[in-house]
Amino acid sequence: MEKQVEGSLIQFTYGDLQRVTKNFSEKLGSGGFGSVFKGTLIDSTEVAVKKLEGFGQGEKQFRTEVSTLAVIQHVNLVHLRGFCTEGSKRLLVYEYMSGGSLDSHIFQNKSTVLDWKTRYQIILGIARGLGYLHEKCRECIIHCDIKPDNILLDKDFCAKVADFGMAKLIGRDFSRVLTTIRGTIGYLAPEWISGLPITSKVDVYSFGMMLFELVSGKRNTAHSADGSKIFYPSWAATKVVEGDIFSLLDHGFKGAADLEELTRVCRVACWCVQDSEADRPTMGQVVQILEGVLEVSMPPLPRVLQLLIEDQSQINS
Repeated sequence: MEKQVEGSLIQFTYGDLQRVTKNFSEKLGSGGFGSVFKGTLIDSTEVAVKKLEGFGQGEKQFRTEVSTLAVIQHVNLVHLRGFCTEGSKRLLVYEYMSGGSLDSHIFQNKSTVLDWKTRYQIILGIARGLGYLHEKCRECIIHCDIKPDNILLDKDFCAKVADFGMAKLIGRDFSRVLTTIRGTIGYLAPEWISGLPITSKVDVYSFGMMLFELVSGKRNTAHSADGSKIFYPSWAATKVVEGDIFSLLDHGFKGAADLEELTRVCRVACWCVQDSEADRPTMGQVVQILEGVLEVSMPPLPRVLQLLIEDQSQINS
């Protein structure tokens, strides 16, 4: 069976993981890097096994990157339990998160609306997890793919960031994978598109975009009644700057949210999606704002969003 290597990390054989997952029978989801399956270890611990696809990395390099990821432990980061590398097969074994993805709670499972208190704790948890990756690790880890699918919840709705370190594991192909997976507009910072160097501020941008979705329960790109596409953050940012933040709230709340917290979150979202990375806060600053340690001033309307609003009104007229 599995053997202990690299500190707390377990090295599994492919056969182990076939057994653990009942031959990869229960699929939890799939993304740009591969599919994830539910498994149960001999001691009854539940795990999530990720089969990585289209992987060009050598075994030695893969082991090195995996062992650096295993050291990273934080209450708001999904814990890596083990790995498997056999021939061309590369698999990662994570703790299982019974609450599923944030995406499923905001957009798919509309029967139970997450209340404001829970959402605020989720937002704070994500910010703390990212702040740890950016500022507390030996070298800064940029996630590069922050979106609701990559935020998982445990049974108590504690939020944990999943899939961090993928950029390092996948190496050169990473940005190609990213831009092909998602349209440029969803959560991608402008510097991806303009080819500027990528810094931790791309995560800050994606985090800001995700906040709009968490507050409203709406996807950033939605279709209006007449079938035209609305880019929701443009409208939301305008409302924040106008001071009309209650109009942004998910209707399921029936207006029940803490005004001070809501103001903080909406302003932070706007600051995070500023066009220039220099104008965006660090995740450490975001955590301090959300904890009420730092004040947050009224943000300017990001120029990219301003242009989108003008385009929209021209299309509509």
